[in-house]
Amino acid sequence: MTDEPENERKEVNDLEKQIEELSKLVPNDNTARELDRLRRRLEKLRKEVFSKLTPWQRVQLARHPQRPIVPDFIELIFEGFVELCGDRRFAEDPAMIGGIAKFHGEACLVVGTNKGRDTKQKLYRNFGMPKPEGYRKAMRLMKMAEKFSRPIFTFVDTAGAYPGIGAEERGQAEAIAYNLREMARLRVPIIVTITGEGGSGGALGIGVGDRVLILEHAYYSVISPEGCAAILWKDQSKVEEAASSLKITAQDLKSLGIVDEVISEPLGGAHLDPKAVATSLDTRLLRILTDLKATPIPKLLERRHQRFRALGSVVEASTGTSTA
Repeated sequence: MTDEPENERKEVNDLEKQIEELSKLVPNDNTARELDRLRRRLEKLRKEVFSKLTPWQRVQLARHPQRPIVPDFIELIFEGFVELCGDRRFAEDPAMIGGIAKFHGEACLVVGTNKGRDTKQKLYRNFGMPKPEGYRKAMRLMKMAEKFSRPIFTFVDTAGAYPGIGAEERGQAEAIAYNLREMARLRVPIIVTITGEGGSGGALGIGVGDRVLILEHAYYSVISPEGCAAILWKDQSKVEEAASSLKITAQDLKSLGIVDEVISEPLGGAHLDPKAVATSLDTRLLRILTDLKATPIPKLLERRHQRFRALGSVVEASTGTSTA
């Protein structure tokens, strides 16, 4: 990482602090002019900084402590959300939330991972890393939605499924694999949105859908850059190289056909204006749901199946043949 981007980011932080301090003063013509000048400078500088973010910097932005989490999007987009708990087999998992709600007047199911906001909540929610009971709860609710012909919206923001001994003993891998199979078969529209981190199987456990959306500075990956650097190089100083090699940014994923649409964020990140991001996402979700509802169920299932079968295909340069 060069010194120039670091200096620019420091200047951004300094300008934000100056604007915050000036905003607390009694307003007058001088402070108004100075605030206007600083804000114009800040906007220009942000454009320069965010036009050349590296993949690793985008990962860091996806983990920003003030970034809107899944409950924020539920509150801003849906109405009358009623949480439903328990997998009816072992326990309740606070890292996975789900419940019934209304989307533009239509009953639906909303499921997502919940990281929590403050330290107490993060510990209670296990930092958004679900255990097997979380995935089983999600599937129980999805089956209920299918029974009553309700569309499903899932929101992904997790570093990954919890890898603890207890979780493994209770069948973590089986729970995720079961969800992959069953989500592919559900006879209702499913729309997936990656809002922050999309970590490995932890994301895939609620990530099979007819459309997959991702926020501009979110990422979706088989492994974290830190994990990749540890395995390939045994050197954490290689995280930037790992992030670039993994092709995990929203722009890379769109070009590879892994996600269908990228939702723009305000200059500086979603944490600066969550309502604007939610409004943009709401518009996309409504358009997509309208399209999916007009598709006959057999055709919907076939398209869903073919969409995920096509992931990972490569073209052999010597023969031009495609393999998976």
